[in-house]
Amino acid sequence: MNAEISTPTAELTQRLSATPRGARLARRLVAHQLATWGYPHDSDLNYTAQQLTAELAANAVTHGRVPGRDFEVRLLLLTPDNTLRIEVSDARDDRQLRFAREAEAEGGRGLVVVSLLARTWGVAERDVGKTVWAELPL
Repeated sequence: MNAEISTPTAELTQRLSATPRGARLARRLVAHQLATWGYPHDSDLNYTAQQLTAELAANAVTHGRVPGRDFEVRLLLLTPDNTLRIEVSDARDDRQLRFAREAEAEGGRGLVVVSLLARTWGVAERDVGKTVWAELPL
């Protein structure tokens, strides 16, 4: 086995409706699952993962929504690099990243928050849509 390949030791995948309620449920699901894996609700890791999930899920339901299609949240505990990977997938193929261009703009700060909280993050293509992922050290 190649020690450089990350292998999930634990995994959770859940599809949710591409609505504000679905985005809220994604955050709560992540909080609960991390607590189940031994990272309590009031821990820094759990709180940061909730924030990342909230931003990624909000983007999925706001910018990645396709009528009649859900979005998906996936959590992975990766070894040997001791990493939590959060993935949020939506059905829209558009991979254009949107950042606030004006200080007074109402939106466009979600990915800035993601880049500040995550050790690394990115966008991956899927057969249908895209996956935006972020990683945190455990």
